[in-house]
Amino acid sequence: MRVKPVAELSRVDELPDLRSSTGSLAQRIHHVLHTAILDLTFPPGTPLRKAELAHRFGVSRAPVTEAIAILAAEGLVEAMPQVTARVTPLSMAALREETFLRCAIEGAVVERLAKTRTDAQLARLGRNLRLQELLVEDGDTRGFFEADEEFHTMLQEFTGLDRLSGFAAQVTLQLHRARQLLLPEARRPTETIVEHREVLEGIRRQDAPAAVKAMRFHLGQLVPRLKPLEQTYPHYFREG
Repeated sequence: MRVKPVAELSRVDELPDLRSSTGSLAQRIHHVLHTAILDLTFPPGTPLRKAELAHRFGVSRAPVTEAIAILAAEGLVEAMPQVTARVTPLSMAALREETFLRCAIEGAVVERLAKTRTDAQLARLGRNLRLQELLVEDGDTRGFFEADEEFHTMLQEFTGLDRLSGFAAQVTLQLHRARQLLLPEARRPTETIVEHREVLEGIRRQDAPAAVKAMRFHLGQLVPRLKPLEQTYPHYFREG
């Protein structure tokens, strides 16, 4: 499937109003735009024009400018000549780097959990896996993606390291976007559940090497699946 050039895409009207978030005007605008970028409502390369966004939200340009500056600091937006900014295109180099970081973080996470896990934590992870299975049966790919994300977030939170899940999310923002493009894969959700179950079994048995091996295998499936996206969605990737 080939996608339209981003110049043809205008989805500002699809953004929710600012009542869906809290904080200052700039913080609320940032939250709405951040979500729209991560879920591909605003695909890679989409231009972000201050005047258009200010009109959509019914605000001046100042909080829009502040929100875009925060997005730029996160690496989700970049400045462009004659345009306020654009959503940062994807690049395979960044995706490989973020996959490496995610593998390093989550390998350490499951190694720790295999030594410290509680029965309550195992029960929550088990319920999440059952939810994943139901969502696959229902053909709910978006719901499955969210449950998949929750599984990994729970693993991070169960370490007891308060800043870990936020840090892990921040350093894998580009990977999060790219993974949205993999949702239509027919067999991958079922394979993912099998891999998640192997990770959980290693943690349950308190077998740290097995848990780490299972997690590394699971995350190692990402890059081979991401690479073809450059040809399938060429307008979403940085040239060169």
